[in-house]
Amino acid sequence: MAERTEKLLLLDTASLYFRAYFGVPDSVKAPDGTPVNAVRGLLDMIATLVTAHRPTRLVMCWDDDWRPQFRVDAIPSYKAHRVAVEVPGTTGAEEIPDTLAPQVPIIVEVLAALGIARIGVPGYEADDVIGTLVAREVAKKDPAAVEVITGDRDLFQLVDDSVPVRVLYTIRGIKDLMAVDQALLQEKYAVPSGPAYADMAVLRGDPSDGLPGVPGIGEKTAAQLIHRYGSLAGILAARDAGDPGLTATQRKRLVEAADYLTVAPAVVRVAPDAPVGDVDDRLPHVVADADTLVALAERWGLSSSVKRVVDALALG
Repeated sequence: MAERTEKLLLLDTASLYFRAYFGVPDSVKAPDGTPVNAVRGLLDMIATLVTAHRPTRLVMCWDDDWRPQFRVDAIPSYKAHRVAVEVPGTTGAEEIPDTLAPQVPIIVEVLAALGIARIGVPGYEADDVIGTLVAREVAKKDPAAVEVITGDRDLFQLVDDSVPVRVLYTIRGIKDLMAVDQALLQEKYAVPSGPAYADMAVLRGDPSDGLPGVPGIGEKTAAQLIHRYGSLAGILAARDAGDPGLTATQRKRLVEAADYLTVAPAVVRVAPDAPVGDVDDRLPHVVADADTLVALAERWGLSSSVKRVVDALALG
């Protein structure tokens, strides 16, 4: 396949600024003493990514809701262990380091001054924004190549070599990303595609997200079952038909987990149709508001990192 001239870079912003927060020393502070390690780290990541990957389009995808109600309604344990404060009328406030929370509004202001697109949708996670933007791109007659930057394995479900859609996983750091395509999914997880990865994740579960999975069916067994039956739907059809390819124990476990398996796919799979509005995602070569950007850089001690992003955008 010829390399596409258009490239869309989708950044899982919270994943990256959490990584920056823990990766950059908290001694990095603004002139007034406010920690800005996450802000500076994120800006440096953006500069590195734009320089290295040369996207023509870029979106910072945002968690307007870190624990959407529709997922909690389906599986109440979803991210429940990460709730710091119960907030009436919501699914709760996320546990977040005290010195990170004040940095998030600074990130918002700097991105706006730069003119870099930032998209969130009420009631949805950044994963859903990414999934929706990927679905829209895939549906085009001539889609751009898509690269998703994240530290979240859940987004491996979006991998699609035909577009292509790749996930660049931050396990080894922003300068040494693990490129996840269908070949890697097959090699590392023994599943052939992004949708098959999502089916495996439903069966396996994920304690870090409060998803129990099917007791007794781990990653290896889940992959074997998907290989045999093609998909989660095929596995459940085999269960209901008493297919002899399932052991008695496997069938029993799948039967006992029937309620979970009915609702879990909608929790694990990212939404392909979140109400994301129209957005100008073209990579800006000139900043949107130079005066505000200079003022923010001076106030928060971000001049060097802001300059790196501005220089990277100008080269793009």
